[in-house]
Amino acid sequence: MLSLEPKDAVDGSINLAEYIDHTLLLPMLTPEQFDQGCEVALRYRFPSLCIPPCYVPLAVERLHGSPVQVSTVVGFPMGTATAEVKLYEAQLAVEQGCQELDVRINLAWLKAGELDRLHAEIAQLVEETGVCVKAILETALLTQEEKKLAGEVCIDAGVAFLMTSTGWMGGATVADVQLLWQLSQGKVAIKASGGIRTVAQAEAMIEAGANRLGTSWGLDLMQELHAKGSARA
Repeated sequence: MLSLEPKDAVDGSINLAEYIDHTLLLPMLTPEQFDQGCEVALRYRFPSLCIPPCYVPLAVERLHGSPVQVSTVVGFPMGTATAEVKLYEAQLAVEQGCQELDVRINLAWLKAGELDRLHAEIAQLVEETGVCVKAILETALLTQEEKKLAGEVCIDAGVAFLMTSTGWMGGATVADVQLLWQLSQGKVAIKASGGIRTVAQAEAMIEAGANRLGTSWGLDLMQELHAKGSARA
């Protein structure tokens, strides 16, 4: 069962691989890069592999029978597609076997104060897909008050995770992870995403309250851990 309590990396209890959503979202992702990403996710048994929608059927085939969940993005990276388009995109991915959805919320509605529309869009996605929905807030573009409003709306709409960023417009910060964790009050999990490239950064996010880490640097993180372990030995 996913623990919603922050972990202390100092005591050595963190298994970093258990936190990583291995992310392959470059627009020019090649079949070779996709194959390598699958191999890495399977080797380290990451919780999920997050890939573009066009790769979902192939990822479902490659990861079948493994503990690695297939994850994709909805409304990525801008979030301003219509609610109907987002819903179709999400439903198609689920029909193809996708198990987790990282959904970019509509910041235009948030900043215009149209919170009912924002809530309705997310709630419909949650209800009609029936899978794990992670709401991408894009915290780098928000004021402190907007971060709180976005988080509250998404929690009320039934998401499983509050997620900091796409990584395209700024990344996760320890302060934002702490804010979202305090806001969630244990109701939902927190995913830190964007700019996490070192073990020190990853551990800081986990200590701040992150339950998942979205990063395309999963292999590098595992190699850094191995190198540190070898050095200590």
